Amino acid sequence: MRHCEDTDAVNDGLFLRTICGERLACAEIEADNLRMNSGDYKYIWQASDWPNWRFDLAELAGLMADVSRAQGLLIGRLADIGMSLCDQASLAILTEDVVKTSEIEGERLNVESVRSSIARRLGVDIGALAPVDRHVEGVVEMVLDATANCHAPVSQERLFSWHAALFPTGYSGLSKITVGGWRDDANGPMQVVSGSIGRQRVHFEAPPAERLDTELCQFLDWLNGPSKEPPLIKAGLGHLWFVTLHPFEDGNGRIARAIGDLLLARADGSSRRFYSLSAQIQRERKAYYDILERTQKRSMDVTEWLAWFLNTLHDAVDQAQQTLNTVLSKARFWQCWATTPMNQRQIKVLNKLLDGFEGKLTSSKWASIARCSPDTALRDINDLLARGVLQKTDAGGRSTGYVLNPVKAESARY
Repeated sequence: MRHCEDTDAVNDGLFLRTICGERLACAEIEADNLRMNSGDYKYIWQASDWPNWRFDLAELAGLMADVSRAQGLLIGRLADIGMSLCDQASLAILTEDVVKTSEIEGERLNVESVRSSIARRLGVDIGALAPVDRHVEGVVEMVLDATANCHAPVSQERLFSWHAALFPTGYSGLSKITVGGWRDDANGPMQVVSGSIGRQRVHFEAPPAERLDTELCQFLDWLNGPSKEPPLIKAGLGHLWFVTLHPFEDGNGRIARAIGDLLLARADGSSRRFYSLSAQIQRERKAYYDILERTQKRSMDVTEWLAWFLNTLHDAVDQAQQTLNTVLSKARFWQCWATTPMNQRQIKVLNKLLDGFEGKLTSSKWASIARCSPDTALRDINDLLARGVLQKTDAGGRSTGYVLNPVKAESARY
């Protein structure tokens, strides 16, 4: 029995996996207990008024105003820092976006490879570039196409090209999947399931494959056409609508978030991204799956989903302020030490520290990051200690750690 989709991450012991076929039979008993209270249907796509989304605009107006205000503060701050630092901020955000949209699905990409791939496409100089594989290139291509070409129509062919970019080998893990085409449900309905075999829980089921051509045509007409909804509301609806349809065998979550980013870029009036909704969803992924499940099993009133979406978007913009702080502090740090000679190993490890190194930096970690011998690592460290760039932590012996000189680090802040 093959997996239709291996997309969702491990969340507090919960492994969400979209699978189909006979293995789900035992889950149907529990699923029947989750029937919607409004009408005689289980899922919103079965409602008689599907897909006529309803929401309380008055209830959402304050949230939209808060998001717009936060976006304005961020854009205003970016306008004052110059093109070079804007490029660095955009590179940092896009790298996080690509890494986190895959991480939500349980896939961990090499951060340096992602950063190198994006830097090359944006024309940002980051020194030596890390090797990049086809899978990383595919995710980067999709994310950048969605945002950089946000005003281009979204067609079936464009969605197929995104899907093909995500799965360049035609496989999802060890399973061969249909790439660049809608799912066919040959092995049963598309269902999002959690739990071990024999104890599965059906979170929701997508529309049958025979409805997809009609459903996607309607969705794309709405996506590309003039909108009655405010732009931020349309971004939230676009994300939800595509997730509900789940038209591919795998990659639906990543493509749904790319569609959301495309609509947010249209709402911003800018193809450059300075905040990452995917990264914020990854931080709140359990709540993300919970709200999606509740929304799938209610009426066409999606006010609660849109409120969650707007709150999460606000948090993403606020988090971008922290990313910008890091970019600015890093720039100021290197201005302070511009006349101090350093080798490439020292520069590489210091950049790791400036980007938010997790844990304690020791000589052995230095050797690992810089790919040098322990003796060379110690010489590099001692040189920076003598110059005042680094200082030792309190612990001694093998527990000795090193941090940026706090006096100099403080002077590097804006």
